[in-house]
Amino acid sequence: MTDAHGGEGMEPAGMPSSPVAVVTGASRGIGRAVAVRLAAAGFRVALVARSVGALEELAGEIGGWALPCDVTRPEDMEALARAVDDRAGHAPDLVVAAAGVFTVAPVAELEPADLDLNLDVNLRAGILTVRSFLPGMLARRSGTIVQVGSVSGRRAFVGNAAYSASKFGIRGFHSVLLEELRGTGVRATLLEPAATDTSIWDPMDPDGNPDLPDRAAMLRPEEVADVVHFVATRPEGVWIPFLPVEPS
Repeated sequence: MTDAHGGEGMEPAGMPSSPVAVVTGASRGIGRAVAVRLAAAGFRVALVARSVGALEELAGEIGGWALPCDVTRPEDMEALARAVDDRAGHAPDLVVAAAGVFTVAPVAELEPADLDLNLDVNLRAGILTVRSFLPGMLARRSGTIVQVGSVSGRRAFVGNAAYSASKFGIRGFHSVLLEELRGTGVRATLLEPAATDTSIWDPMDPDGNPDLPDRAAMLRPEEVADVVHFVATRPEGVWIPFLPVEPS
């Protein structure tokens, strides 16, 4: 894990502390929009991705902490959890696992490398993110975990074999997590947005492909970020286990 510190440090002694959020995939797309939304709402945000420059720039804009690492590596994620604890003085109040990739190919043409990529980033990294921060949250008996899944985690679309396998996997993992969290004080939500207009679509030209949704009909990253903020700010005792998000 590369340790880069952007923005200010811990709150001065005697000052009320701001809630702390960790956002993976924060350098672009939904993750970036979530980080900006949470910072505007008063969260101190730990920004996580591999893109050092993009994280440092965003940290300067919103006053967050740039903590570049590879979310698929257990040792990086364990170091990340320690770094957040060092800066905040406690486990995070909110963890948003938003790192993701997306590839399209029919099963007969699926490249093993693309399968590995989807499973590593969309499934393995999400599990490692929860695994790294959950012990501290359980010890505090508080906190919220939001995993950004997909409509493809509950519906089948042609060409989405690798992506759907990873997102269905996250849904299965999340279902187990829900059972293990009952009575602990820690909440978890699986957000399942429909297609969202981010740079992840750029190589595919969806507007020119009749098998893909037009970008104008997609959700905006800021709309998904608003939903994440909504989930994170529900009163104690209110739990939203699953939340599909679709354009009107």
